[in-house]
Amino acid sequence: MTSVSHPMPAPMPTIVGRLDAARARAGRFPLSLLELGMRVSVGATFFRSGMNKVQSFDTAITLFREEYRLPLLPPEIAAYLGTAVELSAPILLVLGLFARLGAAALLAMTLVIQFLVYPANWPEHLMWASILAYVLTRGPGALSIDRAIAFNLFGRA
Repeated sequence: MTSVSHPMPAPMPTIVGRLDAARARAGRFPLSLLELGMRVSVGATFFRSGMNKVQSFDTAITLFREEYRLPLLPPEIAAYLGTAVELSAPILLVLGLFARLGAAALLAMTLVIQFLVYPANWPEHLMWASILAYVLTRGPGALSIDRAIAFNLFGRA
């Protein structure tokens, strides 16, 4: 008599197994895309603010004089400096060209905004600061001009 063996059906994956598989799939998402998305989101926020100031610079000076009231700086100088940073640093950040410098400038601006201007908006400022601190400490990521320069100069990224 011959014995016929039937394959056993595969056991149903448990919820833990499914969660582990989902986590493994999510872990394959390219970090470089997340880093680029973070840089673009924060950069766009600051750049739009700078463009608003340029469109009506008299209003920007009034804002610095009456609402922001930064200590130590006259409103006119603060408006020019703030606008210059809001227009230049986001470009560096988004392109990933001297991105750490751009992130440092925007992080300093974020801290000034948080502690001297709008302390109640801390959730938004915490989000910006977290992203900027990531770029400052880890770099802009693979999708950046900084990475291409490092690779060409040093043969590594």
